[in-house]
Parts: sequence; structure tokens; C-alpha cells
Amino acid sequence: MMPARVICRPVENILNGCANIRDSENYLSGDVAAIRHTSYVKAGGNHYAPTDKISVQRTKHFAVFSIRMKLGLGLYRHQLNADHYRFARQCGCTHLVIHLVDYFRSSRSNQPGDQPCGDDSGWGLAGDPDKLWTFEELAAIKQEINAHGLELEAIENFDPAHWHDVLLDGPKKLQQVENLKSIIRNVGRSGIPVFGYNFSIAGVAGRVKGKFARGDAEAVGMDGPLDKPLPNGMVWNMVYDKNAAPGNAPAATHEELWSRLKFFLDELIPVAEEAGVTLAAHPDDPPLPFVRSQPRLVWQPQLYQKLIDLKPSPRNALEFCVGTLAEMKDGDVYDAVETYSRQNKLAYVHLRNVRDKVPYYRETFIDDGEVDVLRVLRILKKNNFSGVIIPDHAPQMSCAAPWHAGMAYALGFLQAGLKMLE
Repeated sequence: MMPARVICRPVENILNGCANIRDSENYLSGDVAAIRHTSYVKAGGNHYAPTDKISVQRTKHFAVFSIRMKLGLGLYRHQLNADHYRFARQCGCTHLVIHLVDYFRSSRSNQPGDQPCGDDSGWGLAGDPDKLWTFEELAAIKQEINAHGLELEAIENFDPAHWHDVLLDGPKKLQQVENLKSIIRNVGRSGIPVFGYNFSIAGVAGRVKGKFARGDAEAVGMDGPLDKPLPNGMVWNMVYDKNAAPGNAPAATHEELWSRLKFFLDELIPVAEEAGVTLAAHPDDPPLPFVRSQPRLVWQPQLYQKLIDLKPSPRNALEFCVGTLAEMKDGDVYDAVETYSRQNKLAYVHLRNVRDKVPYYRETFIDDGEVDVLRVLRILKKNNFSGVIIPDHAPQMSCAAPWHAGMAYALGFLQAGLKMLE
């Protein structure tokens, strides 16, 4: 029987030079008889290699593709171990998105166990500016993940120690952008296809924790804007210089921030294209025009389009956070999903649920907020999104393993939704 949603291609077009399955003409064959299932994606040049990305039914003349999304899990640096890899597989995940920045190592108010939060002192100290992530380190992590039956889809976020002057337009900008290029080359050489980033001066700041979710489960939210200026020595909500002079960081303008992004993209996208790595931009969370007296970049849905158009390239894409988009005062989250998935610009998706808008919102269980998650999945399916979806945050449940239980609940809901669409 023909799958409900298919893209049919002549087999020779797929295996011998079809640059992008989604760009080719869609048509159905009236005499397709499936012989066996296999899968293909681009493996280099214009050739395709086996993968689990796309289900294929091969016949004598045609290949019938059934687009399938992938379920993934995000893991912080301290969670990169066998126990968490097994947990991901037990929950039905096939892919991981990992963080190499250690957000929890030194803050007075930000402790591991859930997503980073903290007070106005930020998430603590950034890493070592002279220690870049090497090919050997990345390859070893990927090998360990693969050994547990998982694929490493993306690394999320540069360490502020490696790019603070790129964000601040400081004196080390040129040196640091060359370091970022080295990191992207190492990521590509390691076979990791995506690098997510958040081009933000203040970072993810101003959020609070409380018993905000159903049944008094602990979750994250916002109780008003954070206007306290960003101190010297801090960027991206982390301290990169603990010996910085007293005072506050100079406030940038929106125009200056977009100019800094253009420099970043002009320098990094050609390297990413050569390395085979997709750079994926996260929207500002929380999505306000200013946080800590610093401008925000993507705080309205249409600003994602400005970012895409600033440097057109298949490697300039989006770390598409549905929860953050739903927190925005302006725009419609479903229109945003439709607009950017139709353009094939989603590198991977963060999918969580929220209630209300900035600067007063609450994160909820995935089935209990204002976002119709199944409607989001249907739009992604309609527009042939075949990438990875992760529940980026989840409320903490009342048990001995609050993070695990919350994530397992979210993953189960998403797994059921994806199965329903097959």
C-alpha cells in the first residue's frame, strides 16, 4: 500500500545526482509495487547513502519516500554518560543534541538537575578561552554515543569564553572568529551535521523557577522584565572575565547587533559550507526587545526571515524553538512553523509547551499549554520536515528522578504524536 505522504522519484535520479529530494518534482506512480525498504540521504557530492532519515520503497523504476521525523533528547555536559544514553534509547530516541558548555560549574544560584536558570549573577564562569573543542574530543564523544545506538545530531552553543568579543565587538573579535572557524571545522570532520547557536549579548536571563506546572510540578517561567544592566565581564549570561573593572557593559543598539551578526555569518557560513555543517540560530529566550539593557536579535517571528536573508545559504538555518516563538507577544506560532518549515530552513526543532506571553509566562507539561503540539507536528509533516525534534525543557515531576520523569513524559507524548502521523 502506498504511504499516506510520499515523494516519488526515479531511482536513478536519487542515486546519481539528485541534489535535494525535496527540490525535485513530486509525482505518484500508478504501478508502484514495493519490493523492500531502505533509506537514502546525501552522503557527499551528489550521492546518497543508507540512513534512517527517510523510509524508501524501491521498485524497478521508482523509489517512494515516506518522510519521517526523528525523536531526540538534549543532554547537558554533565549528562554525557552511559546512563543518560541508555535512558534516551529506552524512551525511544534515535538522536541526541548535546551541550559542551558547562552551565553549572560555579554559579551561586544555578545548580544541575534541570535546565540552567539562576539569578542576576548569571550561570557562573565561562570555560577556558584557550581550550577549543578538538577533533579528538568530538570524535570520542560521537563514537561513545554511536556505540549506544544513537546518532549525534547537533552540538548546541558556543562557550562564551570562545566568542565574547564577537558578540560585544571587542578587541579580540578577529582572533575569536578564527577560533570559531576551527571549532566548526572540527565538528564537520567529526561527522556532526549541525551546530546550534544563540547570537545574544545578555543570553537566557530573567527566568525564574516555581511550582508553575500541573500538580505543582516545578517549571520555569518569567515574572517580569529583567532591566538590571549587564555588568562588565559578563556576556551570554555567563562570566568570561571575573576580574573585569566595576561598572556595566556598554549598551548596544539593534542595528549594531545585526551588524555583528552579519560579520559572524559572513565569516562562518563559508567555513560551514566547506565543512558540511549547518549553523542553526536559536531565537532570543526570553523574546523581549531588550534584556539587561541589551538589544535582542530574534524576538519576533519575522526576524528569523531577516536572519535567513542576511546570508542566503543552505548552511544558514534555524534551531527552531516552538516554545520561545509561542512566548512572543507578536505573530502566530503556527504561521511561523508553516513559513520556515516550508522554506526547508529548520535544522532541528525544540518542542515544548507554554502558557501566556513575555514578560509573564509559564512553561507547562507538553500536553497542557497553549500550543497545540499535534498541530505543529502536522504542519512539519505536511512540509516534509525529516529532522530531529527534542523536548528542550520539561517540568520536574515529584519522584526520585524529577528530570528523567519529566523528560520521559514529554518524549512519550511526542513519540505517540509521531506514530499517529505515520
